[in-house]
Amino acid sequence: QVQLAESGGGLVQPGGSLRLSCAASGPIHSIDDMGWYRQAPGKQRELVAVRTSGGRTNYADFVRGRFTISRDNMKNAVYLEMNNLKPEDTAVYYCNAQGVIVIPLRPRDYWGQGTQVTVSS
Repeated sequence: QVQLAESGGGLVQPGGSLRLSCAASGPIHSIDDMGWYRQAPGKQRELVAVRTSGGRTNYADFVRGRFTISRDNMKNAVYLEMNNLKPEDTAVYYCNAQGVIVIPLRPRDYWGQGTQVTVSS
């Protein structure tokens, strides 16, 4: 069974930094895209950043220049370095893995349980 485990959330002051980590475990053959989404209270879940297995990245406009996504394909892990955090970044951050192949099953997507990030003074 494939599971995604996130860590690194917490409380930080505006302008501060946090680093989120997510590791996928289980009998994984390969993963296409790994990324981060977030959901603030009363709002829909939205894309933050995604990184393909080939290294291409895509960022939401509201984090471009402040957040950096990285990935370790050997460890099936993805990271999100968040700098210059703002109160509006407060949300539950979810790790997402797309196109996960567990032989002989068909590819599917997985979500982590979410980690809370709160930006407040």
